[in-house]
Amino acid sequence: MDQDVVQRVKSDPNYQKLVKTRSRYGWMLTWAVMIVYYGFTCLNAFDKEFMGSRIGAGVMSWGVPLGLFVILFTVLVTGIYVRRANSEFDALTDAIQRNAAQPASSAQTAQTTEAARKRA
Repeated sequence: MDQDVVQRVKSDPNYQKLVKTRSRYGWMLTWAVMIVYYGFTCLNAFDKEFMGSRIGAGVMSWGVPLGLFVILFTVLVTGIYVRRANSEFDALTDAIQRNAAQPASSAQTAQTTEAARKRA
């Protein structure tokens, strides 16, 4: 890859925003999933009585709906990330690719940045 293109991409404010925003968002969602998953695991390990206790007069224990919650939460978090990636992150990526394709003046970079923000 041409070093000039690499430098244009790295110096693009859209690229810096994309890296910062996507990284922060990804780690936030990762921690949310880890808390839910390890919370469920710790409940299984340290509070077996609760996890094995029946819900009401039925035969289902608390472990079943909580396990289902962990699965559904993971799917939901994935959907939330994909939705944001397909809107905001893709718009920033498109702007970065346009700016990297040809040397852009600062006025063109500002216009591209503004267009990406309007789409996001």
